[in-house]
Amino acid sequence: MEKLTLAVEGGVPVRKEGFPAWPIYGQLEEQLVLDVIRSGKWGGTGIVHSPEFTPKLPEMERRFADLHDATHAISVVNGTVAITVALQAAGVKPGDEVIVPPYTFIATAAAALAFGAIPVFVDIEEDTLLLDPDQVASAITSRTKAIIPVHLAGAPANMSRINEVAALHKLRVIEDAAQAVGASWEGRRVGAIGDLGTFSLQSSKNLNSGEGGIILTNNPELAEIAWSLCNVGRSRTGAWYQHDRIGQNYRMTELQAAIALAQMSRLEEQMLLRESNAKLLTALLGHIDGITVVKTDPRVTRHVNHLYMFKLDSAVTARIDKNDFIRKVNAEGIPISYGYVPLHRNEAIVNATRALTGEDRSSKCPVSERLSDKEVLWLSQNVLLADEQAMHDIAAAIRKVIESY
Repeated sequence: MEKLTLAVEGGVPVRKEGFPAWPIYGQLEEQLVLDVIRSGKWGGTGIVHSPEFTPKLPEMERRFADLHDATHAISVVNGTVAITVALQAAGVKPGDEVIVPPYTFIATAAAALAFGAIPVFVDIEEDTLLLDPDQVASAITSRTKAIIPVHLAGAPANMSRINEVAALHKLRVIEDAAQAVGASWEGRRVGAIGDLGTFSLQSSKNLNSGEGGIILTNNPELAEIAWSLCNVGRSRTGAWYQHDRIGQNYRMTELQAAIALAQMSRLEEQMLLRESNAKLLTALLGHIDGITVVKTDPRVTRHVNHLYMFKLDSAVTARIDKNDFIRKVNAEGIPISYGYVPLHRNEAIVNATRALTGEDRSSKCPVSERLSDKEVLWLSQNVLLADEQAMHDIAAAIRKVIESY
C-alpha cells in the first residue's frame, strides 16, 4: 500500500478540527460563584457573615468524601500541600524516608522534601507504569515511615499488595490520587484505602476548581491532625486563638469550593464519556503494529482516564525516536505529549536530597528510565471528551506516522 505524505512533509493532516476546550463550565458555576461573592464570605475560616448563606466548603467536602466512601475530607490550597500535610499527620518527621515511584509529577517527592523527609524511589511495573509493590520491601530501612503509591493517569495502584507490605513493616500508606478522582480498586474508591489519600483540583484535573486539594481518611485522629495543620494549629473544638500545634493556613476558599461543587455535577457524565472513548481508542490502537496500550490491572474497577497512555514497542524504538514521532503526530492534528521525566534524575530533587542527607543517593529505576526516554506517550483527558470520530482520527494519525518509518 502506498504511504501517505506526512503533514510535516507537506501532506494533508489527518485531523484539522480541534479537541474540546477545558474547563467545561456553564450557568451553575456562574451562579454558585455569584452566591459566594454576594455573601461576603469568601475565605475558608468558617465564619459566616450572612444567615442566609450556606457555606460551600463543608458541602463540597461532604460530597467529595461521599464520592470516595470516606468519612473525613479536609480541603486545602492544592494537591502538593495535601501530600505534605497527610505525611505530617501520619507522623512522618524530618529525616524520615518515604517510598515513592519515580514516574510521577514532581509534587509527590517535593511534598516530602518540603519539611525535610527523604523520598526513596522504587521503580514501576512495566505494563501498568504504577509503583511495583514487589520492589518496595527491598527499599525499606529503619528510617522508612510511609509509602506513597501514585494512582497514575486515573488507574489505581495495587493497593492490596501495598497495604500488605505496609502492614508487615508498620508503615503508613498515603495515596497520591491527584489524577484519580472517582477511581476504584476492587470495588473500593481510592483515597481511603490507605491511611490517608490526597487529591488535586488543579486546572488540568478531571475535577477542577482552578487550584485546590483534598485530604481523605477514615481515621478520625488523623483527620483531626490534618485539619489542625491546615488551620494554623487550631482544634475544631477549641477557641479561635487557641493553637495546640504548629500549623499553617492552608485553607481553600469558598470561591474554589463553589466551582468544585458545580464541576462535580458534570463529573459522572464526563467519566462515562472518557471511559467509552478510551475503550474505543484501545481497540483501534490494538490493530497497529508497533503500538502497545498501557495495561490496566483487572482489579481496577474504575479507571478515570485523566491521561490516556500508550507506548512505542521496544522492538521499534531502535528505529523510531520518541521526540520525532511526537513532532510528526502533532503535525497530523493530534496533541500527543512526552510525559514525565523520572524524578530520580531530576536535578532539583537530587540536589535537595543531597542537601538533607549529605549523601549522593543515586537510584536505579531502569524501567522508568527506558519507558520515559523511548516509549511512553500521553493524551490528556480533554481529548477523550471528543466524539468517536476523533478517536478514529487519533488512531489513523498514529498509524500513518508509524508506517512512515
